[in-house]
Amino acid sequence: MAALRFRYQTIEFGDTDIHVRTLRDNQQYSDPDGIASKLGVSSANWPLFGIIWASGEILAQLMYSYDIEGKRILEVGCGIALASLVLNSRLADITATDYHPEVERFLNENTKLNQANEIPFVRADWNDKQSELGKFDVIIGSDLLYEKEHAELLSSFIDGHANQHCSIIIIDPGRPYRGRFSKNMVNLGYSHHQSKPENLDHISTPFVGSNRFQIMRYQK
Repeated sequence: MAALRFRYQTIEFGDTDIHVRTLRDNQQYSDPDGIASKLGVSSANWPLFGIIWASGEILAQLMYSYDIEGKRILEVGCGIALASLVLNSRLADITATDYHPEVERFLNENTKLNQANEIPFVRADWNDKQSELGKFDVIIGSDLLYEKEHAELLSSFIDGHANQHCSIIIIDPGRPYRGRFSKNMVNLGYSHHQSKPENLDHISTPFVGSNRFQIMRYQK
């Protein structure tokens, strides 16, 4: 099996530079011990965690100026965790989660690249009924609704980790299940508002269908 190839890049957020090591492209794959395969991560889906996607950049831009004072924040399905890295640079109380077994290693490498504090990470399955994550004041994520079952799993997972008063921000690039997810969140007692990103000129990641992006906000 060929060695993984990486890409190093710097992304600017105002006067803050965030350095990241990502996979070079979505053709990279390495699962010599079959750990990802045993978790149900296919070879086609394996590299998706290790690339910066436009939705992730939009979320990270929002987090650059988001009010973090006194708030415990959770990023779900973090992948490369660009938003978490931005929040960490601001000394926010941020915890990152993902299902992929390689995410923690990449996250630790990227915090070192930025000479930043370690970001707490938990490998989390949205199916888990027991979790030691606790409750959060803010829960964020990007491009999470690409499978039909994700609408139910994610809404339940979020609700299980939301404080009595909690803000949720999800960036969605036009996945077909976001309406179903929003309906679930409303049924769980959350108010719902969505809007288009005001400016995508800062996004460095190539993307198509920019009119489909939505900032989905839920409030409890």
